Amino acid sequence: MRRKDRLIREHEHDPYKARSKEQDSLCEDCGAVLVAGRWQVGQAPEGARRALCPACRRIRDRYPAGIVHIGGDFHRDHRDEIRNLIDSETEAAHAEHVLQRLMSVEETADGLEVTTTDPHLARRIGRALERAYEGDLRIQYGEERTLLRVWWER
Repeated sequence: MRRKDRLIREHEHDPYKARSKEQDSLCEDCGAVLVAGRWQVGQAPEGARRALCPACRRIRDRYPAGIVHIGGDFHRDHRDEIRNLIDSETEAAHAEHVLQRLMSVEETADGLEVTTTDPHLARRIGRALERAYEGDLRIQYGEERTLLRVWWER
């Protein structure tokens, strides 16, 4: 006999993702503009309401969508090069998608930890490290696919 009262889980639960197309808005913190359901850089339309974009909300709440762990001995000798690579990848991603931002880069006991507002940026940084310096890259999505963890080591 098969139970029919099972709990159906949502495919994705991301409190920072808009459920529907919002009205035209201007982010109070970064100045991004929401027009026709897409956050972008530009001039705010007349009558745009003030709001926070999802990236600024994540930064304010300290709730990253991507975490990159950089480990191994290699990063100690090449810290400045790796930081420049992270910055250039972030800048390129932000030019294409205004919500892809770097939250923090922190030294840890075994390397660096980079947090991002978007999982695609975390994956992009991991792939760039692998292309530039080889090493071992591991990518893992969280249970509900709202957090991406990337490990790179050499």
